[in-house]
Amino acid sequence: MMRHILFTLKGCDSDLLDDENYIRDTLYHASVQCNSTLLSLNSHKFQPQGVTCVAMLAESHISIHTWPEVGMAVCDVFTCGEHTEPQKAVDYMHMVLHAKDIVSNEFVRPLE
Repeated sequence: MMRHILFTLKGCDSDLLDDENYIRDTLYHASVQCNSTLLSLNSHKFQPQGVTCVAMLAESHISIHTWPEVGMAVCDVFTCGEHTEPQKAVDYMHMVLHAKDIVSNEFVRPLE
């Protein structure tokens, strides 16, 4: 089964959203939380602010794009396989970025 959760975290800690190492660490731990296999992490720190990071997983990917100036992160967790639990990654990211609100939609994608 392929599950894709698209979500926006609102009211996040702006300093954390602008910390590239923290964002990388967040995606690393999110991949562990959802029981997936991390293949690589790629990130970019924007000036004057913002971070984009993608975790490539054997089971697909996790991504985050941050806007510290408005305390917002736009993210997705896409996994395949019965062993993965993408909602756990979402919950972890919500917690460690100190989000006050979340808007989330989950899609189950068929293989046919």
